[in-house]
Amino acid sequence: MEMLILLVIVIVLGAWLMGIYNALVRNRNLVDESWSGIDVQLKRRYDLIPNLVETVKGYAAHEKTLFENVTQARANAIAAGNVAVKGHAENALTQAIRSLFAVAENYPDLKASQNFQDLQKNLNEIELDVQAARRYYNGCVRDYNIALQVFPNNIVAGMFGFTRREFFEIGDEAQRETPKVSF
Repeated sequence: MEMLILLVIVIVLGAWLMGIYNALVRNRNLVDESWSGIDVQLKRRYDLIPNLVETVKGYAAHEKTLFENVTQARANAIAAGNVAVKGHAENALTQAIRSLFAVAENYPDLKASQNFQDLQKNLNEIELDVQAARRYYNGCVRDYNIALQVFPNNIVAGMFGFTRREFFEIGDEAQRETPKVSF
């Protein structure tokens, strides 16, 4: 009889640990999946930027430094590794794009160009999609981090090497605004 009670306790304890482990794995996979959503939107953004630069370059050829800065910021953002570095690189890219649009203000023919207007519209849509993907990612990270920190999950998480994830944040308050792309 004692063996049967001990066996039931071991089975219940094992099922309980398995449930916690599976919930942590599920949350970790949601974080990874949501990061891939951000990555897809950022790739769309990166693909649009060369077209935008080329369109503006046709009108403002003497702004070579600006085009180099946008191109370098794009390359840095693509190459960024972890979430914190990616966030910093994305902030720099947003600033570079803002500079590009500021230069475009000086060229009425450029602002009237249908191609430029289409690029602006696409960039605005992508920025909204990136914002939505960031919110989803940060929500998944929040849920995952909470699951890691609550008792007794924190014990199971420590045993199996689950680690906290970073939020995808914007460090500079001025960069929290969506770039203005309408003229």
